[in-house]
Amino acid sequence: MFSFLIRRLLQSLLILLGVSMITFVLLYWLPADPVRQIAGRSATAQTVQNIREQLGLDQPLVVQYWRYLGNLLQGDLGRSYLQRTEVSTLIMSRLPASLLLMAGAIFAELLIGLSMGVVAALRRGSRTDQVLMIVSFVGVSAPQFVVGLLLLYVFAVQLHWFPIGGYGTFSHLVLPALTMGILGSGWYSRMMRSSMVDVLRQDFVRTARAKGLTRRRIILRHALPNAILPVIAMIGIDVGIFMGGIVVVESVFGWPGIGQLAWQAIQRVDIPIIMGVTLVSATAIVIGNLVADVISLMVDPRIKIR
Repeated sequence: MFSFLIRRLLQSLLILLGVSMITFVLLYWLPADPVRQIAGRSATAQTVQNIREQLGLDQPLVVQYWRYLGNLLQGDLGRSYLQRTEVSTLIMSRLPASLLLMAGAIFAELLIGLSMGVVAALRRGSRTDQVLMIVSFVGVSAPQFVVGLLLLYVFAVQLHWFPIGGYGTFSHLVLPALTMGILGSGWYSRMMRSSMVDVLRQDFVRTARAKGLTRRRIILRHALPNAILPVIAMIGIDVGIFMGGIVVVESVFGWPGIGQLAWQAIQRVDIPIIMGVTLVSATAIVIGNLVADVISLMVDPRIKIR
């Protein structure tokens, strides 16, 4: 286990290094000029050049990246070009809101997806199974902003059950978490159905039936714990999916997380914030996958480390 963790940590560091390098190069090649955003339209050429030199943007790409990497190793994500604030401070002020939204979304998708998958597996081949799989397909295919706007219109505008947007109470969390949860539940329902169907065909399930155990005990005690193992790894993958989709959901619902911060930075070509949010998101994805692997090894000792 220890050697496995060391190997995975080294792989994670290489992944983060590659993410930082690719993102930095892509931002360097952007047609938009961040210096123009800072100086304004009426700035003279000399003013623009002075700002470029102050920020070090007049230096070659390799020099800029090496300087950024050196600061990054010291925990310095840089300063925002426009807000004149440390990027780490901006991200830390927004991160709790994003983590809260992510936790609510994971809970929603697990509750919806696992329930649909188990019911579909137990009624395999029936009309209920077909309807649930169609619903899961629609949930996976629907764009996030469409689902978010639809939920806002029905539950906030028409029924007045929840606020239209904002942050601070449980009622503010429900709709954005449900929006992300509906989209993720489709994957879980299909995965859970497939896994549950396979487990119900295993010999130990037939043995439990032969012993006279009740259907409920067989499902909850024997089938469900084994069928849920593939789902654990998907939770780690979901961290990456949520980090990508959280930008849209936070913008729709006015949720003050790092997704909204990234969207504002993209509009203003604030490169340090874009780099900071990208690296934080990549780190969350790597940690999520690592934790999912470790949990899978601890839950199922039959999994071998190779």
